[in-house]
Amino acid sequence: LNVLVILDASGSMGNMEGNQTRMNAAKNAITEFVKGLPAEANVGLRIYGHQGTGSNADKALSCSSSELIYPLSSYDATSFEQALGKATPAGWTPISLALTEAQKDLSAFKGDTNTNIIYLVSDGISTCDDQPVEAARALYNSDITPIVNIIGFNVNHEGQKQLQEMAKATEGTYKYVSDEQSLQEHLNEATKVAERWKSWKTSQEGWLGYYRTSNSLDIFGYHTREYKKWVDESAAVGLTLTFLYQQRDKMTRESHDYLKQKNTDYHKWIEQEYDKLRDELEALNEQNYAEAVKQLEEKYLTNTSTP
Repeated sequence: LNVLVILDASGSMGNMEGNQTRMNAAKNAITEFVKGLPAEANVGLRIYGHQGTGSNADKALSCSSSELIYPLSSYDATSFEQALGKATPAGWTPISLALTEAQKDLSAFKGDTNTNIIYLVSDGISTCDDQPVEAARALYNSDITPIVNIIGFNVNHEGQKQLQEMAKATEGTYKYVSDEQSLQEHLNEATKVAERWKSWKTSQEGWLGYYRTSNSLDIFGYHTREYKKWVDESAAVGLTLTFLYQQRDKMTRESHDYLKQKNTDYHKWIEQEYDKLRDELEALNEQNYAEAVKQLEEKYLTNTSTP
């Protein structure tokens, strides 16, 4: 399980919400959220728009600013808190850049062997003349196959529309939150859903592995039984030929050698056919297993990526 939080650090995150800034509210919610993740989970934190100011003179600097302040690794409270300290409201809102860099952050964790969850927290529309919807779609279609949750923190109508389009492009979820408590609740709920599906997936993978092994043992047992039949039959025919040959009036040397060769050729062919059938059954078993795993993965992604 890899959980990457992408946090908006644009200037508007310094706006007050009650008795604290949006940034402080987000920091508090994110801190409590990562504390509750499974111990074996990797956690990462990326910020964007944290350099420069909101002035036009600083736009280029700010729109090129995104930093992974806590690389994906196990959660350490002290280190994570120190990293969060770097998140200070500053400039513009380069959402496309943040999503593109997030794909790089998770590139080592392929979706077929990892559960990758991304939370994007933003309080507004992207302001860097970029294409956040396309960036979101590229992220989703990559081989990390992430579960994407987009959270709008007191965003206006225009901002909600863009964030919803991003969620649609990733077949993910969009949630509007207005304060620290609602942000906290959404973070926790999304993770609980993903964890329940992860447990289900693990259980089903176990059953698929069991049936795969059971089929393999059945194939082995069948081949063993047929092999014994082949050995017994070949030996019985061979002994019969030997007995008849020893009775001089029952079989000539020429007939004995001819039938012995026929017996050898026939049972060699039988052995080859048994081996061929065994290989075909084993290949079919592996094919069925691979298809079942693929269907399981698709169902898992579908049920963890949609509202």
